[in-house]
Amino acid sequence: MKLERSTPALVGFVIAGILAVWLQDVLIPYTEPYWGLFGNFLDLDVYRAGAQVVLDGGDLYDAKLLGQMDFTYAPISVILFAPFAWMSAGFAHLLWTIGIFVALYLTVMLGFRSLGHQATWRLRVIAGSIVAVSALLEPVRSTIWFGQINVFLMLLIVADLVRPEGSRLRGVGAGIAAGIKLTPLIFGAYLLVTKQWKAAATMTAGFAGTVALGFALMPTASSKFWFNTMFDSDRVSSPQTVGNQSIRGTLANLGHTDHPSTAAWLALSIPLVLLAGWAAVVAHRHGQELLAIAVVGMTSCAVSPVAWSHHWVWVVPLLVVVIHQVSEKLSGPAQWSLIVLTVGGFLAAVAWRTHFAFPMWFANRSVEDAYFTGLFFKHPRWFDWFTVQPFTLILVVTAGVTIAAYQRSASDRVSTGTTVTGRR
Repeated sequence: MKLERSTPALVGFVIAGILAVWLQDVLIPYTEPYWGLFGNFLDLDVYRAGAQVVLDGGDLYDAKLLGQMDFTYAPISVILFAPFAWMSAGFAHLLWTIGIFVALYLTVMLGFRSLGHQATWRLRVIAGSIVAVSALLEPVRSTIWFGQINVFLMLLIVADLVRPEGSRLRGVGAGIAAGIKLTPLIFGAYLLVTKQWKAAATMTAGFAGTVALGFALMPTASSKFWFNTMFDSDRVSSPQTVGNQSIRGTLANLGHTDHPSTAAWLALSIPLVLLAGWAAVVAHRHGQELLAIAVVGMTSCAVSPVAWSHHWVWVVPLLVVVIHQVSEKLSGPAQWSLIVLTVGGFLAAVAWRTHFAFPMWFANRSVEDAYFTGLFFKHPRWFDWFTVQPFTLILVVTAGVTIAAYQRSASDRVSTGTTVTGRR
């Protein structure tokens, strides 16, 4: 079934998109003060406040933004945030939200194009429906609610790296993303492991360019960040925070400690990096660049000292890969197995609501009650090992399935080739 030509697929996705918009309101009403989908924008306001500090000649990394928040991105990011500091809060929130939805849509469309689909009107409508459905996932909903930057960095990396090897300046986008937020540096390791030397060099140049530009425009802030602040992960948050969806966060939350074992963190992170790296290499060798990018992006979240749920927006290109495989590549038991795994992963990543009906201090304000989202706020004793960290487990399953599927595919081709040769 070709998605871009299928009327039944179009109808099905449109219905799913409409249901997703309704379910979003069921989850937490759009009109719920502060907790509704468009009611927060805390992170965007921090970005704007940080840019304003620089515009006013203040110290970016010593300032307490909005009363208590720290600025955690590289100095070059201020260039991106400054225009929003000049706007009114309401207009900045609106423009940023529109940008998030556009970035999600472009990521989905670029993903489908990289998988060989034609950009027909049907595919464009399907992509819009997928965006609506993806907003039910905790990483995407939290990105919208907080006004986060991660979807823009994801789009920059996807648009850059799904291009054919040897494309002009391929790698520079990933380098710029890494210059804004350090975690995309892992894509440099991926490019080196897969011997994409030109892209790796271009990424290095793009990253170095952002650092150099930062020093040229903000020498004091750049010195403080690159030689001091970037090593202090506690500026982001205490590791023992429920929303910290990294391996270190898992250890902190399960162990109820703000000082999880570094040895245990490394002992778990190194095997995961090897497994995910293997999966990314296998996907790359079989021409599945979008899948490789999604795996590497998720890995960057898993091994970070602190990775909020909204950092895991890499589930969006992964969803595109799965839809492509189910609709066009697989059949029979393999197709149904992937459907079952996808439904399970989707349910694990949904922004499940947890309502706390009592006053509390949240982020930078006192609230009368709270509507938290994400499976990690659910704590059944018998299943806490899973609910505390669903996203890393999604990565492990994705990596394992990728390796098993493409290694088997390679073995089948070798076997078929031997049989044909024998017949000759």
